[in-house]
Amino acid sequence: MASLLRTPETQHRIHFQDCDMLGHLNNARYLDYFLNAREDQVAEHYALNMGELAREQHAAWVITKHQLSYLKPARQGALVRIRTQLIHFDNSNLVLEMQMRAADGQRLLALLWSEMAFVQLPAGTRTDHADALMDLLDELDVPGIDYEPDGFDQRVKTVRQELKRARRE
Repeated sequence: MASLLRTPETQHRIHFQDCDMLGHLNNARYLDYFLNAREDQVAEHYALNMGELAREQHAAWVITKHQLSYLKPARQGALVRIRTQLIHFDNSNLVLEMQMRAADGQRLLALLWSEMAFVQLPAGTRTDHADALMDLLDELDVPGIDYEPDGFDQRVKTVRQELKRARRE
């Protein structure tokens, strides 16, 4: 079996209706772009439908925390690339990293960490991932990214430095 794509990337256009008076993507809309991109990527690359998964397992992931750094404006009409990846998980939690980059992939516009807890439905109490989910998460977890709950700012700095180095080469 071929290994799953750990870091899917899709292209999106910044729509007029999502922008502020300066023609920049509204801060609150970044979350929509990131989360919609991840949902589409999960469906395409892992054949997972979050609604079906919730109905079948009587459990779902809920967001418990976002950390978002806005670095450069995403402008109205521009194409951007959104990359998403799993950078940490345990029995009942996971952390996704999502990057919005310029169309050429060379400049980081924004970086998001979303922390999620797996909860039973409808109670909303934390529960453990099933064994099959743990196996999938283990396959998708990106090696080489040291997740530290307080390390968000350092991660932003690291990604920016990597892209800067890549542009020079």
